[in-house]
Amino acid sequence: MNQDMSIISLVLHASFVVQIVMAGLLTVSLISWTVIFGKLVGLKRVRGLNEGFEREFWSGRSLTELQQAATSSKTTAPMERIFASGMREFLKLREKRLDGGAQLDGARRAMRASYQRELDVIESNLSFLGSVASVSPYVGLFGTVWGIMHAFVGLANLQQVSLATVAPGIAEALVATAIGLFAAIPAVIAYNRFARDIDRIAIQLETFIEEFSNILQRNATQPAAR
Repeated sequence: MNQDMSIISLVLHASFVVQIVMAGLLTVSLISWTVIFGKLVGLKRVRGLNEGFEREFWSGRSLTELQQAATSSKTTAPMERIFASGMREFLKLREKRLDGGAQLDGARRAMRASYQRELDVIESNLSFLGSVASVSPYVGLFGTVWGIMHAFVGLANLQQVSLATVAPGIAEALVATAIGLFAAIPAVIAYNRFARDIDRIAIQLETFIEEFSNILQRNATQPAAR
């Protein structure tokens, strides 16, 4: 490819609208890559914290010790915060000397509310990647259509039209579609990967809620300590 048909030259000689489309797509692509790397680190951290707390939970420590550790620690896992909310509600209802069913129902509601809050945090920015994946190709296509239209309008005043006169304008327009795909493809791959990882985390948290509820159900049948 010669100097005049290089990518940089095509971008610089594109129409103003097409340049705006290209700049917008490149900006969105940069933001999506930032979100992707941030999400990779964030989900890895969440998995590590959950696995660490789960080992502590099943290591034989008492529920009171686990609750104190969750309250005093600055860095807690989503699973640990769900445990703390359920345990806190369970103890409050137990102090009021409600029946075991009411204690268990209150703890489960508290854990479900905490679970939803944690899932909302974990899923943050995922919708942005989905939007980039679905919209970017169409934005690039819009730039291409506009560029081709602009190129043909410019050829209207020429007496003789050949491939050499048409090719640069069409090539400039097609760059917009290429940039749109460049922004969309990584976002699609990342969205599918993160959605699968978040589903696994959600299943892990739901499983913990059910297992912890069984433990609380056994404790609810025991009399409260005076």
